[in-house]
Order: sequence, then structure tokens, then C-alpha cells
Amino acid sequence: MVSVGLSEEQRTELGARRTQRLSLRRRPRSGEAIIRAMLLGSGLLSIFTTVGIVVVLVNDALAFFLHPGVTLIKFFTDTVWAPEFERYGILPLATATFITSLIALSIAVPIGLSAAIFLSEYASPRARGYLKPILEMLAAIPTVVYGYFAVTFMTPLLRSIFGADVVDFYNMASAGIVMGFMIIPLVASVSEDALAAVPRALREAALGLGATQLETSLRVVVPAATSGIAASIILAISRAFGETMIVLLAAGAGPNFTLNPFKAAETITGHIARISTGDISQEGMDFYSIFALGLVLFLVTLLLNLISRWFVKRFREVY
Repeated sequence: MVSVGLSEEQRTELGARRTQRLSLRRRPRSGEAIIRAMLLGSGLLSIFTTVGIVVVLVNDALAFFLHPGVTLIKFFTDTVWAPEFERYGILPLATATFITSLIALSIAVPIGLSAAIFLSEYASPRARGYLKPILEMLAAIPTVVYGYFAVTFMTPLLRSIFGADVVDFYNMASAGIVMGFMIIPLVASVSEDALAAVPRALREAALGLGATQLETSLRVVVPAATSGIAASIILAISRAFGETMIVLLAAGAGPNFTLNPFKAAETITGHIARISTGDISQEGMDFYSIFALGLVLFLVTLLLNLISRWFVKRFREVY
């Protein structure tokens, strides 16, 4: 505003008003300061919590690895896990974890990705509004319910199909199958968000060139959302590795080095849960072994998250 043709008093009054407006703009707002402090505190709390968990894991895991009877070579190559006999081979627990997770992913990835494609490309907005919440309800079911479902339904079903002499009552197959159904909402939801983020112009261009709806979905939309789909799969792997209650109830108790999914075997998380609830000394190797196994799981999950971040950054499409 140009103060031309104004008297000296009017100019003085106009300057005072401008100064007042600037002071009001610069005046600190206590509410915003409180909110900013709360957000900063929440972020710092999460960081300190993570650091504390890592410090505890590393500190007690070092007490395990510094024991004279433990070596890294034996820890990763021995096929027997029996701390009472000073046998500390993680292979039985790691093999069971890998088998149950592989079974779960073989079910969750194709079904979850198919559901995501249907919701994103074929379902009407009204159908999507009904189906997606119903699908995500699977994630709200407690894992202990899934565990009992595996024991009371999936195991009898497998024994009726393959025979009771082939399938143990506690087995890795039933735990992996039910765990796969539990992970489906994770894969479907994240993948559907990635597919929905693909610009509609790509779909219209493919359809305009004569592609069918299926060809457009599989050859245009899915490749464009590769980074998001890969991130959902890696998250599903991490979820499968860290699952506890299903494998604790259905896979069996006691380390068993076997590649047969119909046999009972104990996973890393199942072993940690079983030993932690037992009466063990806090100065014994059984106690410190829990933290060693927890550190292994933490490092595996951290590695998967780093791979996921690299994959998303490397193959992310920006439109």
C-alpha cells in the first residue's frame, strides 16, 4: 500500500497499525510450542526405546557369545540346540523358522497380491468399500486364536488328507498355512495402496492401445507398482519371522533339525517364548541364549528393512 496524499497523522497511524500486525504475527503461540514439544518428545522416546532394546540385547548376547563353550562357527553350523549339554547350534531353530515362513509366504503373497489387484483394478468403489475392511479384519484376530485354529482345524485336516502316520499332531505345515492366512491382509493392503498410486493415465493409455483389462493390470500397473509390492512382501517376511503364538501352539516344542514340514519343530520365536515362561536362572546360559536368539532375529529384521528401503529407493517410479 502506498501512503501518498496522506497527512502526517494518518501516516503515523498507518505505521502503528503495521507494527501491531507484525507483532501479532511474531507473537509466540503457546499451543503450538506445546504441540511441537510433544511431537519432539514422542520422536525422542521412540529413538531412546530402540536404543535401549539394542543395548540390552547386545549386552546380554555378548555374555552368551563370550562363554567358553560358544563359538560363532558352532553357533551357525551345529545341528543340535541343547544348552544343558552345551550344544548351541541355531540351525534347528533357524530351519523351522525358515520353513514355516516359506509356507506362509507361499500362501500370503499370491492370494494377497491377487486380492490387491482385484480391489484396485476390478472392484467397484462400493464393492471395495465393503471388501477391504472385511479383508483387513483378518489382521484384527488375535494370533492366539490363529494358533488354536491351526491345532483344532488345520492339523486334523492335514492328517485326514495325508494320514496320521505322516503328519504329526504338532507340525510346521499347519502353523505355516495358518500364518499365511494371517499375513494376507498385510500383503493385500500395502500392495493395493501401491497399485492405487499408479496414475490412471497409464491404464487409459494401455487400454487405448488395445490391451485387455488383464494385460493392463499385469503388464502395466503391477510393474509400475513393483517397489510398493516388493516392500509389502518384505514386510510380510519380517512378520512371518517374528510370529510367536501360532508357531508356539501349533509347530511343536523342542528343537528338531528336519526339513519335513509335517514334523514337529520349534522356531526361534517359539523357543524364546517357551524358555522365557519357564523357571530358568537369570545367570545361566539358557537365559543368555534368549538374548542371543533375539539379537539374531533383530539383525535379520533390520537387514530386511534395509533391503526394503533400498529396493523402494532403487525401483520407485515417480510420476
